[in-house]
Amino acid sequence: MTTAAAPAQPHILLVEDDEVIREATRMALERYGFPVTTAADGLEGLEAFHAVRPDLLLLDVMLPLLDGVGLCRRIREESQLPILMMSARTDPVDVVSGLEAGADDYVVKPFESAVLVARIRTVLRRMRVAPAPAAASPAVLSSPSPSPSSSSPFPPSSASPDSPAAPVAPSPAPSPTHAVRNFDGLQVDTDSMEVRVDGRLVPLTPTELRLLLEFTAAPGIVLERSTLLERVWDYEWGADTRVVDVHVQRLRAKIGPGRIETVRGFGYKLRRPA
Repeated sequence: MTTAAAPAQPHILLVEDDEVIREATRMALERYGFPVTTAADGLEGLEAFHAVRPDLLLLDVMLPLLDGVGLCRRIREESQLPILMMSARTDPVDVVSGLEAGADDYVVKPFESAVLVARIRTVLRRMRVAPAPAAASPAVLSSPSPSPSSSSPFPPSSASPDSPAAPVAPSPAPSPTHAVRNFDGLQVDTDSMEVRVDGRLVPLTPTELRLLLEFTAAPGIVLERSTLLERVWDYEWGADTRVVDVHVQRLRAKIGPGRIETVRGFGYKLRRPA
């Protein structure tokens, strides 16, 4: 009897200049089953990216030679792999800069290894773009209020260091009905997951695409930031809404600034076709 080989675990490229933090983080991730390649500065990280082609990039904002924001921007020019930034709590400007450069999310240092692994698994899971969600009927879509006992901005993790890293779920099979959503020159093909503006193919990161799918599934309906955090980022309670705001800003720059409207005090909505 033959035994099926276990699925390969996602390979992580860790770029961190502090040797103590780098080695501690590497050992923690390897205890959870992740293969890890490390780099001590931005240029070394760029070389390692081309050499190993990782499944996820975990990098510090402050790096020598080429900082984390610059490295993120360079990699985004050629790859849509998930990027998770690490930042100190006192660096909000650096966080926003990293998100604007193309990072999918960030984690605050110092962090527990279980928190970091939970965040990595969440980012990897949502990189597999799900089928388009069904439109809801209320004029404003909101998430349930957070539990009073839930104070952490990070998703919980029940895994132990002895548990292997959870494999990423495969992409769902295409739907039998070919669906293209049209919005005044904006076309979203929910089978091929391709987006075009006036016939021109527009490359989006998986996070940006998931965000656009939410908007095109409910044109004219206001989506609260908490709703988008739950549906796109898999957060079930309050997190930093700057993640939503920066991704909306990036999406507007790619599909046109007038398509997604800000509804002050509530969230965002996709403008209905005239």
